[in-house]
Amino acid sequence: MFRKKRSPQSSVVGLELDAGHLAAAEVSVEGTLTLTRGAVAELEPGVIRDGEVADPIALAEALKTLFADNELPKTVRLGIAHQRIVVRTLDLPTVIDDPKALSAAVKEAAPDHIPMPMEEAVLDFQSLGTVETPLGPRTRVVVVAVRKEMVERVAAAVDGAGLEIAGIDLSAFGMVRALASEHEGAVLYINVGGLTNVAVATKDACLFTRASAGGVETIAHSLADRRGLTLEHARAWMSHVGLVAPLDGVEGDMDLVSATRSALEDGVRELADGIRTSLNFYRTQDAAQPVDLGVVTGPAIAIPGFVEKLSEALHLPLEARVVEHTDDTENAGRLTIAAGLAVAERP
Repeated sequence: MFRKKRSPQSSVVGLELDAGHLAAAEVSVEGTLTLTRGAVAELEPGVIRDGEVADPIALAEALKTLFADNELPKTVRLGIAHQRIVVRTLDLPTVIDDPKALSAAVKEAAPDHIPMPMEEAVLDFQSLGTVETPLGPRTRVVVVAVRKEMVERVAAAVDGAGLEIAGIDLSAFGMVRALASEHEGAVLYINVGGLTNVAVATKDACLFTRASAGGVETIAHSLADRRGLTLEHARAWMSHVGLVAPLDGVEGDMDLVSATRSALEDGVRELADGIRTSLNFYRTQDAAQPVDLGVVTGPAIAIPGFVEKLSEALHLPLEARVVEHTDDTENAGRLTIAAGLAVAERP
């Protein structure tokens, strides 16, 4: 979305950079999006923090290893997610069909709605067409703004890995493309990984997106710190204990089992609070539509009962969903966003 350049290679790999892992995906598109090949690698703590690259050298080395070990094509479409990314839906005061005029109108209107200096921002937008409003017909656009330094930093790390960037997009847009729903109303999309990435979209367009701190990696770090575990062991205990089985039926040290369950329950409550805040903000927008259905993807769906408990906390029907895939892979949840990033448009 933000950066595009032509590539001599025909195969583009979708690449998601999560605080806990790297995910790369190749897809096929024949009516629907299907994951044909994917690769996931754990990422050392601290390389990416809250969606921002903290150690570009370490990230470049991890990417080199991932692509070399899996013999992946080196042209990528990269996804970014960060709390400082701003997404707004604007209704421009007139109906504008000319692309150049529309671009000029967006740039003129953006400073009144984007809380960052325009000279420090990378700005892009997508037209949703003409809509009827109480004030008459308007041109509705979704505007995205990201600080230049964030885009440049992540691009430098990917370039340093010897990869060619075909485009940079929002990870949330990749999630929506991968899990495209034909539901008539607005659908809530949630990816729970190193961050919690939330989007609200119809079958025609993404209306809202926001990334917030907290996710399964935050829960894993908390458990690891409390119990003196490695992150790898903390993640394994979270999947083992889950949120379904009675505690006395879970094998293992009872103190650790109980601590893991408590960490998961606290994590779901905090996660629900953050999602609820995002939804409340979304509902204040003029373009907001009622949300009565949600889907969840990402590493969290591998934890038994996580989606069900989150659904209860939000009082909203939620279901776990992954991108269609040719292989029965346990990493399908972690590859969903990467698969959506492999294409520029919804099938």
